[in-house]
Amino acid sequence: MTATAARRAWLTDLPVLLVAVVWGSSYLAAKGVTTSQTVLAVLVLRFAVVLPVLVVTGWRRLRALSGAQIRGAGGLGLILAAIFVLETYGVVHTSATNAGLIISLTMIFTPIAESRMRGTRLSRSFVAAAGLSVLGVVLLTQGAGFSEPSVGDLLMLGAAVARTVHVLAMSRMRSVQGADAMSLTTVQLGGSVMVFALLCAVPGTGSTPWAAAARFGAADWAWLLYLSVFCTLFAFFVQMWAVRRTSPSRVSLLLGTEPVWAAVVGIALAGDRPGWLGLVGVLLILAGTAWGRTAADATDTAGTKDTADAPAPRPSVVQPAEPDGTHPGLESAGRP
Repeated sequence: MTATAARRAWLTDLPVLLVAVVWGSSYLAAKGVTTSQTVLAVLVLRFAVVLPVLVVTGWRRLRALSGAQIRGAGGLGLILAAIFVLETYGVVHTSATNAGLIISLTMIFTPIAESRMRGTRLSRSFVAAAGLSVLGVVLLTQGAGFSEPSVGDLLMLGAAVARTVHVLAMSRMRSVQGADAMSLTTVQLGGSVMVFALLCAVPGTGSTPWAAAARFGAADWAWLLYLSVFCTLFAFFVQMWAVRRTSPSRVSLLLGTEPVWAAVVGIALAGDRPGWLGLVGVLLILAGTAWGRTAADATDTAGTKDTADAPAPRPSVVQPAEPDGTHPGLESAGRP
C-alpha cells in the first residue's frame, strides 16, 4: 500500500472509529439524561429529533419503497423498539461499563442462533470464545464479590438477545431484502417512535415527553442532543459514507471496538469500579468477543468456499445484500 493509499484508508477509518467511541459513550449519556420514570419520554424525544432529518434527506428513496417493504420494515421496527426499551431501562439500573460489555454478547449470540437455524456446527474456536465471554459476564456482574446479577444486567442481556433476533430477521425477511438501507432505517425508527408514544400514553409508564422536556436542564438537553445527533445521525451517515470507500468487513471490525470504549468511558469518566473480579471479567469479554468474531468470520469464509458452486448465496446475517450483490453494512446489531 502506497503512502497516499494508507493516508486515505486512515482518513476513512478515523470517522468510523469515532462512531465506535461515540457508541461506547452512549451508555453514559443515556444514564445522564434518563431515570426510571423518563425512559419512554427520552426515547420519544431522542428520535423525534432524528426522524425529520432522515425523512427529508431520503424522501425520494423512501417513496420508492413498496407496500411489502414498508410492512416488513415496520415489523422490524417493533423489534427495534424492544431493543431500545430494554437497553434504556437496563442502562438506568446498571453501570455504563456493564451495559456496554453485556450488550456486546450479540456478537456471540448471533452466530450461535444462525448455526441453529442453518443446522450447522460451530467451530471449536468459536465455542471456546463464547464460553470465555459468558464467563467474563459472570465475573463482571459480580463486582467485588459473588451476588445475584442486577435487574439492569438482566435487561441488557435481554437487549443482546433482542438485537440478535433483529439481525437475523433483517437477513431472512424477503420483503426487505434489496431495499434502500436509509429508507428501511427511517421506517423502523418511525415505527419505534409510535410504539414509545403509545406506551407513554399508558397510565403508570412514567412521564410524558412534554412533561420530561419541561423539567430538563441544560445538561439534560446536552445529553439528549448528543444521543440524537452524534449517536444516531452522525453514526448512520458516517457508516453510509465509509462503506462506499472501504469494505463492510473493515467497517464492522472498527465498530466492533465499541465495548472497549464503553469500558474505557465507564471506568474513566463514570467512575465505575468493577473490582478486580470485574476487571478480569472485562478482559475476558473483550478477548472472547474479539476471538469469537474472528472465529465466526473464518467459519463463514470457509462455508463460502465450500458452497462456491451454489446457485444463490445466502445474504449476510448483518444486513441484506443490495441488488447488485454489494453489502451496505449499515446495520450493526440493532443500532440504526
